[in-house]
Amino acid sequence: MARDLSGIRRELSLAELAEKTGCTARTIRFYIAKGLLAGPVRTGRGASYSQEHVERICLIRRLQAGGLTLAEIAHKLAGKEGLQGLGEPTAWWSYQIQPDVIVQVRADVSPWRLRQIKCALREVANRLARSDDNHHEHSD
Repeated sequence: MARDLSGIRRELSLAELAEKTGCTARTIRFYIAKGLLAGPVRTGRGASYSQEHVERICLIRRLQAGGLTLAEIAHKLAGKEGLQGLGEPTAWWSYQIQPDVIVQVRADVSPWRLRQIKCALREVANRLARSDDNHHEHSD
């Protein structure tokens, strides 16, 4: 974190972070949106950033200067921390209700909820089948 004249550590505003790193505020927001950079330490009107943000932006800029694309940088920076943040994989059930419509439902829903979903899917499938039938009658 930056230090003021009294030597107290302080956080940086977006404008200060941009000035310190030579990066525009728009680029910083883009890096955050793409997951290359963590969001501000504090959000809202008084959003603030830390020295870690400065270091991360400098690293991103160095890697770009070395010829890496942002996708390659994201992959490199994710490393182990990216895999840890993924969480457990989720299983899904796929229901094809029309030739061009497939609905996916999480497999870990309760049996009661799954019965509700299946009932709703049957209704949607029937409605789509009726609209297909009406379309074919009018096009003949």
